Amino acid sequence: MPAKRSAMRKIKEVLRLKFEAKLSHEKIAAATGMSKGAVSNAVQRALRQGLTWPLPGELDEAGLEALMYRTPAPPGRYAQPDYAVMHQELKRKGVTLQLLWEEYEKAHGDSAYRYSQFCLHYHEYRDKLKYARWPY
Repeated sequence: MPAKRSAMRKIKEVLRLKFEAKLSHEKIAAATGMSKGAVSNAVQRALRQGLTWPLPGELDEAGLEALMYRTPAPPGRYAQPDYAVMHQELKRKGVTLQLLWEEYEKAHGDSAYRYSQFCLHYHEYRDKLKYARWPY
């Protein structure tokens, strides 16, 4: 697995350059040979996990990878949102799918859908409602 080790070393370097050297994403991308998008993604993942520089001493490359890039739960292990409740909540002013997903993810942790799947399943539910009311 040398490629993964190399990738995690780059991620560590990205975090060091961001938090210690306070470089822009553009400068970090140029220094590491990564795209600005990949740099931004790594920084955002680190911030979501509460990571700063220096990284905790007990956090090796495998631990960092597990923390930042958790493996998804096997199929059938995701907590199912209550789409009917979501549908009603979305009618309220200021309620968005993003807000509902954040609450859902906080409640279900590792068994929660990622945002894109959460939206996809909700939209499939909503579309079924449209067809159920279709006059024949």
